Amino acid sequence: MTLHDVECRTHSGEPFNLRALRGQVLLVVNVASKCGFTPQLAELEALYREHRERGFTVLGFPCNQFARQSPESAEQFCAFGEREFGVTFPLMEKVEVNGAKAHPLFKRLKAEARGWMGTRAIKWNFTKFLVARDGRVLKRYGPRDGGDAMMLDLERALDES
Repeated sequence: MTLHDVECRTHSGEPFNLRALRGQVLLVVNVASKCGFTPQLAELEALYREHRERGFTVLGFPCNQFARQSPESAEQFCAFGEREFGVTFPLMEKVEVNGAKAHPLFKRLKAEARGWMGTRAIKWNFTKFLVARDGRVLKRYGPRDGGDAMMLDLERALDES
């Protein structure tokens, strides 16, 4: 089983076929609406628009595990992201990223790319995982890491065939 085989749902609860994204570079992010890092949605959208023609997709998963900073439904988050930041990249189902109810995708991401000091747990909103075209997790980025911190790794991943 690869990362692309994990079952996911869209913000409206419909099945989302991750297998269809095989061959694309992915940036998977746990997002929130009431966080100091929420303006990163605009930067993530800019990365998506700039690189999507080269096979790049951002997947945003709303998460309310950190100081309850995303209390709305996934559908409400999607409307917020579109309205406030012009988000067009896929916004997915609301998930938990840590604990017994952590979404299987995030369990896999955390197992393949540990955080600061080797920890598995996600510490805050806007933790990012860069995934290669073949489904390998290339790198994990912290909430403070923006596009500049990821650009070299993203370019390398996009250049891989």
